[in-house]
Amino acid sequence: MRSDNIKKGLERAPHRSLLKAVGLIDEEMSRPFIGVVNSWNEIIPGHIHLDKLSEAVKAGIRMAGGVPFEFNTIGICDGIAMGHTGMKNSLPSREIIADSIELMVDAHQFDGMVMIPTCDKIVPGHLMAAGRLDIPTIVVTGGPMMPGIVGDEQRDVISLFEAVGERQNGKITDQDLKNLEDCSCCGAGSCAGLFTANTMACVTEALGMSLPGCGTAHAVDAKKTRIAKQSGIKIMELVEKGITARKIINEKSLDNAIILDMAIGGSSNTALHLPAIAAEYGLDLPLERFDEISRETPHLINLRPGGNRFLIDFERAGGVPAMMKRLASRLNLDTITVTGKSIGDNLDEYIIINPRANREIIATIESPVHAEGGIAVLKGSLAPSGSVIKQSAVSPKMLKHSGPARVFDSEEDSMAAIMAGKIKSGDCVVIRYEGPKGGPGMREMLSPTAAIAGMGLIESVALITDGRFSGGTRGPCIGHVSPEAAEGGAIALVQEGDIIEIDIPNRKLDLKIPGAELDKRKKAWKPPAPKATKGYLSRYRQQVGSSDKGARFVS
Repeated sequence: MRSDNIKKGLERAPHRSLLKAVGLIDEEMSRPFIGVVNSWNEIIPGHIHLDKLSEAVKAGIRMAGGVPFEFNTIGICDGIAMGHTGMKNSLPSREIIADSIELMVDAHQFDGMVMIPTCDKIVPGHLMAAGRLDIPTIVVTGGPMMPGIVGDEQRDVISLFEAVGERQNGKITDQDLKNLEDCSCCGAGSCAGLFTANTMACVTEALGMSLPGCGTAHAVDAKKTRIAKQSGIKIMELVEKGITARKIINEKSLDNAIILDMAIGGSSNTALHLPAIAAEYGLDLPLERFDEISRETPHLINLRPGGNRFLIDFERAGGVPAMMKRLASRLNLDTITVTGKSIGDNLDEYIIINPRANREIIATIESPVHAEGGIAVLKGSLAPSGSVIKQSAVSPKMLKHSGPARVFDSEEDSMAAIMAGKIKSGDCVVIRYEGPKGGPGMREMLSPTAAIAGMGLIESVALITDGRFSGGTRGPCIGHVSPEAAEGGAIALVQEGDIIEIDIPNRKLDLKIPGAELDKRKKAWKPPAPKATKGYLSRYRQQVGSSDKGARFVS
């Protein structure tokens, strides 16, 4: 066992003494040591219950003859960090999370890990660490929040972000806003729609790294606790069989995850996280692969923000196993999972317990919601290395659009113009110097996009940024424009009033000015002073790579 390095032999008597100081007994020294990697904290709704899941995981480990050791990682709530400088820290935290897990697990020589993450950057950070360490690992994602009920309708956090624009525009009253504020987010769990947190939970299950049903089992459901306990038991089997993370995640399982992602219409942030995860497994996942699979994979369920269904509806319909059953003819069914069995074997054992909900909520391949998957990759003179849009959340009216650029060098400047009513129908709002280096940290832009929606402009105004958009964003919002402005990309050269042409079906994003004019502007461009000159964000700015490569650290 790997843990013998810290507990076996004459020279390890001091180590055993230290372990006994935390309460271990001699009988436990011969058993596998399992790290329980928990992102529990008291500020993120998706994390406030993870201490309870950890207890279930540890109970399962003990039942199966292992010795659990819990430790914590950091976590940032994107919703709370949204719309101010705090969001600069969110994506950079992914690298810190992965690094911290690597250090803890390698220093203490655990034989396996059960990871308990939730939310946008935390799940990817855990998966990255699993690939780097390559020991037996199971992930127990914390589960979605139940939708709140306001005005006899189901609501979520996006209802609030859009309500800001509605209140500014006089569409709702102060009391309406207060009612939404009090009741939309109703307790533990990751926000109730198919935003980045829940997308990553579903993707983790599709990768084979969570037990079947984990991705959509809700935070308040005892099913989640049972899955946690079963995961504690199952990790001991993986340790015994030597099934490590790199034996589960490979090119085939990554394709399975992207197929699932396209079919459910997941967050565009997966185009950042999956390439970064793949790199930790020694794999290359080009941005173009998302578009290739999207072209071939129908969109089969209309979840928020693109539709009106919530994660609880997906769970009622059977969750990830039900969706993968629909997609079975397109999946790599021989890939191994943390059950110790293949995806195909797991699907053979799957039983639909709510057949009517399954039929009503998940469409068929023959009669999909949309013929193509949720994400499209656009290229052109404005984004030579690519950009990303959640096309399943775009109105058909805006699949093709041409309009004048309204240029802003920060999210704050764009938000001020939107709230002041300065953005008009037909405009293309450009928000730049918000990329991985320029931000630094590549902020999500949910506040501007939600304000645009709340003010009734979602079907007439496009937003384009070298930053990124929340998984809760809907409408013609194009992010990850590469190269970014801070690197001298074309987005840095856009001027007020330039015509921008968007053609999602043909995957084009073009700045309609002559090439000679673009070259002239390029020669005159000078990089701005960096926005961060000290602390972690300064180091991050110097180390981070392009968003089309996953915005991961480069050596």
